[in-house]
Amino acid sequence: MVWKLQHREVDLDRSGLIMGILNVTPDSFSDGGLYLDPEKAMDHARLMVTEGADILDVGGESSRPGSDPVPLDKELQQVLPIIQRIRTEFPEILVSIDTYKAETARQAIQAGANLVNDISALRSDPDMIHVLNDSNAGVILIHMRGTPKTMQLAPYYQDVTAKVYKFLKDRRNVLADSGIDPARIAIDPGFGFGKRLKDNLDLLRNLEHFTELGHPLVVGISRKSMIATLAGNPTLPESERTWPTVGLTSLMRERGARIFRVHDVKVNRESLRMTEAILAHD
Repeated sequence: MVWKLQHREVDLDRSGLIMGILNVTPDSFSDGGLYLDPEKAMDHARLMVTEGADILDVGGESSRPGSDPVPLDKELQQVLPIIQRIRTEFPEILVSIDTYKAETARQAIQAGANLVNDISALRSDPDMIHVLNDSNAGVILIHMRGTPKTMQLAPYYQDVTAKVYKFLKDRRNVLADSGIDPARIAIDPGFGFGKRLKDNLDLLRNLEHFTELGHPLVVGISRKSMIATLAGNPTLPESERTWPTVGLTSLMRERGARIFRVHDVKVNRESLRMTEAILAHD
């Protein structure tokens, strides 16, 4: 399986990718406010590159449940300088812009981003498809019910796997019909984005089903609240959810995931490579 990202083609058949999270926001659920200062953000970017991140995912707006939207000018002010500095210092690293705003995506791609990570699957801003058509950037389509502000208000599904699968298939088809090469598209079932614990578990148990769509499968479960609940301690601090996340990285790789969006790069990369070595068929 090849994922096309501008001038790059990434072969995911044997080796998955670690996407390191770089939130330059005051209110993200796990690391909000830690990297608002540009120098601290760059220090963290350097650490993640040193630890083996394949992608740095830069975000200027929190998508935690209940969060409020960020104005365009503020988002641009937060993400563009960091993307420019990352591109200059690490010309070979893949850079993702985590946004649903077309103008942010456009300027981020001009600044050096290779792909767009859109929690709305290009539904929030109709101009996003034009931005992608005007570039060769890759895109990650995420399933989310509602918006971050409303997504956890009484979510309900009769069959969450079927619902999310159909949504991602339909969104993929919309992009393909708009002229976007399907090889540029990755998909993400959206753990925690408008789902109950039961729904997240159903998606996890049926994760392999999503590989039938024929696109790289992205998962973002790092440090999320379902981990604390499943570990038997709902109040477990985010900083202490690293090792359960590592275990899920191994499990999800076995079930077909190829791209892992994580806070803790080194240990998740080690888990990923170990699992791939076990799964290898020479």
